Amino acid sequence: MSSFNKQVGGDHYKNFAIQPAEFSFKNKLNWQQGEIIKYICRYKDKGKKQDLEKIKHIADMLIELHEWN
Repeated sequence: MSSFNKQVGGDHYKNFAIQPAEFSFKNKLNWQQGEIIKYICRYKDKGKKQDLEKIKHIADMLIELHEWN
């Protein structure tokens, strides 16, 4: 059994055809991009507003890292 076919600590990714971690890896996304994908996929089923706030925070970090201020 593939580790992508199981989930520890909930079932908020079970309804997706591909888990966010696998999607991020296969598309060579950096950490911030992968985290944004993870939180946008799960916010309705797990973190609600807090996950959306995390997306904003990570996007702000990504902007700062690229010095586009």
